[in-house]
Amino acid sequence: MNIAETIAIIGAGGFFLTGLLTGAWKYLQIRSSDHARAHPYVDTAHRTSLMYSFAALLLAKLAEISLLPEGVETIAVMVPLTFFAVAVGSYMLHGLLRDTANQLKPPFSLGRFPLPTWGMPVFMTVLIIGETGGFLVLFYGVLRATVFSG
Repeated sequence: MNIAETIAIIGAGGFFLTGLLTGAWKYLQIRSSDHARAHPYVDTAHRTSLMYSFAALLLAKLAEISLLPEGVETIAVMVPLTFFAVAVGSYMLHGLLRDTANQLKPPFSLGRFPLPTWGMPVFMTVLIIGETGGFLVLFYGVLRATVFSG
């Protein structure tokens, strides 16, 4: 197993564990809520952690098949995984602070601290480019190994 695959597999395990733990947190909030609901971002952290665990497995498999240099594959795996982790972390933080039900709706803030208006659109643009770009690099490596190998 190369470095990119190892990082992706460890990432999958970390996201799955986070999904299990945020599931317990979600349950505790549901149990103590008058409306039997968890905070929207606790629910989001739970679901996305589980989803990202399987996305990380896909990245591991793509890295395994890809014919790109190991360093390129490693970066292509690390960039999406980093953005996945930042997203889950922000969901958990908003769930803990209970400061918003929609972090993408202006005005942007983190707890009682306002964030710059340009920050979220810039971050989301970089996230989209990073996650999609990392996948496309690995997918290109897979296509080189399969479709264009002859």
